[in-house]
Amino acid sequence: MSDAKPSVLFVCVHNAGRSQMAAAWLTHLAGDRVEVRSAGSAPAGSINPAAVEAMREVAIDMSARTPKILTVEAVRASDVCITMGCGDTCPVFPGKRYLDWKLEDPAGQGIDAVRRIRDEIEIRVRGLVSELLPG
Repeated sequence: MSDAKPSVLFVCVHNAGRSQMAAAWLTHLAGDRVEVRSAGSAPAGSINPAAVEAMREVAIDMSARTPKILTVEAVRASDVCITMGCGDTCPVFPGKRYLDWKLEDPAGQGIDAVRRIRDEIEIRVRGLVSELLPG
């Protein structure tokens, strides 16, 4: 990564649940110290309402977010690209750090399942914050 503000891109298929929750957690925990993006290889029409509700329970508002299409530019502009079940659709560029987080898909799940996914994402994002912003 460069000396500038680190940048992270979260990618899942629909950009409606996992990647949106991860981006919201990172924004919540790191503030403006990290540039945060999220995208999907086949974006949904709207954010998963159960994901919005689960995040609202921890005082993070995702209600205004919208799914975005994954672009080569977004990958190129990011230091770290974290995929969550999107397979090989994410372009790979030299010099980037790639992580694949194996997380259950919240699509079609009830709020209890989405809470568990939310909590797992929080743990992983907290670890990422400690790596990106040591001290």
